[in-house]
Parts: sequence; C-alpha cells; structure tokens
Amino acid sequence: MDKRILFPTDFSQNSFNAIRYGMNLYEDQYCDFYFLNAFHVNMYTLDNMMVPEPGDSTYEAAKKQSKEGFVKLKAILKLQEDNPKHTYHTISSFNYLLEAVKDTIAKKDIDLVMMGTKGNTGSEAKVFGTNTVNIMEKIVKCPVMAIPEQFDYMPPKQIVFPTDYKANFKRRELKYLLEIAKLHNAQIHVVHVERESKLSKKQENNKELLEDILLGVDFENHSLPKGKVQEAIFSFIENRKCDMVAFVNKKHWFFGSILANPLIKELGYDATIPILELNDNP
Repeated sequence: MDKRILFPTDFSQNSFNAIRYGMNLYEDQYCDFYFLNAFHVNMYTLDNMMVPEPGDSTYEAAKKQSKEGFVKLKAILKLQEDNPKHTYHTISSFNYLLEAVKDTIAKKDIDLVMMGTKGNTGSEAKVFGTNTVNIMEKIVKCPVMAIPEQFDYMPPKQIVFPTDYKANFKRRELKYLLEIAKLHNAQIHVVHVERESKLSKKQENNKELLEDILLGVDFENHSLPKGKVQEAIFSFIENRKCDMVAFVNKKHWFFGSILANPLIKELGYDATIPILELNDNP
C-alpha cells in the first residue's frame, strides 16, 4: 500500500517548505500526499455565540479562501518535477487544526504527519509554532515530523536519537526511524547523557533491546558526561553536523511532557533541523 502522508498547511512559504521536504524525503516511494487546510471564522462575541454553517456569508468566505489557497498550492506543485510515484489530495476542513488533523488521520489512515514549525509572518508565526508543538504532544496515532523554517532539503545522513534507556523499546514505534535511515543510508547516533555512574540492570537490558532493533542499520552509541541534557544534545547535534533528531514521545521518559520540557520546547519553537517525533501508541 502507498504511504499516506498528511501535510497541514496554512499556505505559507513555511508550510510549502515542509511539503517540498517530504516530497524529496520520500522521492523513491509511492505516496499519497494529503494537504489539509483547517479554516474557521473568528466571529464569536458575548452577543453572538452562533456557530457559522454552510451557506452563511462568513463561512462561505472562509471556505472560498481555503479553496483559493489550494489553487495556488497546486500551481506551485506543477512547477516541481513530476513524480509518477506521488499522488495529491486536498482537504478543506472547517475545524480547529488539531481536531482536523485527528479527524483526517482516522478517516484517511494516515501514516505520518509532516508540517512546518511556523506559519505566516508576524504574530501568527508564534501561534503556528505553538500548534506544531501541540500536535506533537497530542497526536498519538502516528508519527509527526516538524520541518524548521527555511530549512533547505538535504538527505538525512546523521540522525540523533537521545534516550535515557529507562523505558523499553518496541520495533513498531521505531519503524519510521529505521525506514528513513535505510532510505537514505543514514547513521543513527544513540545519545545518552549520563546521570548516574553506571546504567541499572533495567537500563542495560533496554540498551541491548534497542541495539537488537537497530541491527541492519548503521548506528553508534554515545555516552555524554553529566550535564544539562538540553545543552549536551544541542552541542552534539552541532558538533556532528546532524540533520535530523528523533525521539519517542513517552511521558515517563526524561523528556516528560513535550510542552513542559525545555528541550522539546526549544526544538519545537526554534528548530534548526527536522524533528521526528515517534509514538509508543501508533
């Protein structure tokens, strides 16, 4: 079956950059690309709690704007080199972004969500950045990849995978990490920031399990000296010139909640390389 990839878009240059990244990343795979624009009407006041419906002028105007955005997007896509392995679909949804994404994942059996870390310029940029991190936090049915603003595509060759080895691993949750590594002959750097003098028995077992799962791809283990996790990982990414970071969203890992954790907040709001957020509940 073709891979089904969802691109939430606000028709900004940033969202198109994420689309272009995804098209290049999966250039050699058969894919159905779903482009989703979630539109809504800002008309709620204390005196007016009416929900706009099809036929209302405000609803129809917002829907028309969404449709026009897709006309422009399709025109841009036509300028790209045609890939017979890729098929395009467009969806305009009168909904909030997170709910529209959840609904599309369920109805279209989406494999992966890809989106930019920011949206339109000005004040809306921070809002869309927040939406991206919110989606990474709330979507558990499939992986989410966030593409930084103005990031130029390059095949991922050095992928960072931070872990504290405190939770066990499942092959299915690492499926897309392994797939991308194999597609692009990338090396996976398993990075552990030391907190104790040595790993516990449970951590040692989880480390062995991870190594077993990674058999078949190029990977290296790295143990970084005690220090702030955020600084250690950012320094590793910079020194090794890594071009992707992947992590599993497990609440009990040292990452904790994405929105509450400084590392992921920094990655989500100020990313310099693509972030692949994997789930233990796909």
